[in-house]
Amino acid sequence: MKKWEEAEKDYLAGMKYKDIATKYDVSVNTVKSWRSRHGWARGAPTKKSLHPKSKKFAPKIVDELEENGELNDKQKLFCLYYLQRFNATWAYQKAYEVEYSVANVNGSRMLVNASIQKQLSILKKQQASDLYFDVADIIQKYIQQANSDVTDVVDFKTVKKLAYTKIHDKKGKYEDDYGNYRYTPTIDPETGKQAYYYEHIINMKDSSEIDTSSVKSVKIDKGEAVVEMYDKQKALDSLMKYFKDDDIMRKARLRKIKADTDIARAKADILTGDNGSNESTVIIDDIGDDKDDNENKDKQDNN
Repeated sequence: MKKWEEAEKDYLAGMKYKDIATKYDVSVNTVKSWRSRHGWARGAPTKKSLHPKSKKFAPKIVDELEENGELNDKQKLFCLYYLQRFNATWAYQKAYEVEYSVANVNGSRMLVNASIQKQLSILKKQQASDLYFDVADIIQKYIQQANSDVTDVVDFKTVKKLAYTKIHDKKGKYEDDYGNYRYTPTIDPETGKQAYYYEHIINMKDSSEIDTSSVKSVKIDKGEAVVEMYDKQKALDSLMKYFKDDDIMRKARLRKIKADTDIARAKADILTGDNGSNESTVIIDDIGDDKDDNENKDKQDNN
């Protein structure tokens, strides 16, 4: 096989120009000329290869797969596609170019093939090695995501406050663009007592006080801070895919993680009131009896 043909495989596998040039001891411009002259295109439909177009694989994984004499080209393609999404139906459909109904049946059958199981196990280990990531790292990361809670990032509470009405009065102690004004208690017509309202207070914790690796993103939207946490369910789903070969360990860990996730979700629902009951709202009542309130307001007016 010619040098440029070997280089094309690496190009389709996702290697960069400079890495290909170094591997074959040529200049970057030479690699680019090969690409133009021979029509290299990642995922080009006219050239079937063992390199799916939508994912870049480390050369070691591709080399490992190509050296396997037990699998045919379609089965090798299936392995590469499967590593992208861990979806047997999708991988079979991409590798064999068949309809969904056919792939849905045959995809699962591929996973029980002993040779394919063995190859996938090897490729997963190689993939983890290339990424400097092992099973323990994955477990730790997903456990962290599953146990993260919005209260790790923000504090929020509901405070009950007395209502006052602003009235413009020449003798008022306060002043705005329209003149002097004063505050007078707002009376609830149904109770005859001073009305009240609830104020929702949300405080974001300082970044130095939290583990930011549990936070997916923080942004300002229309002047308000929006915090997005990692999806806990996706973390659980990913764990299930990675530990499929170790069923006992997987189930034990997932039971623990799911239990912790349910507890965290319940805490969040209680704090946010998403469980459909107002009784779950955390309310701080700063209202004393009417006498104390009026005295406090008078003191404020005198200051």
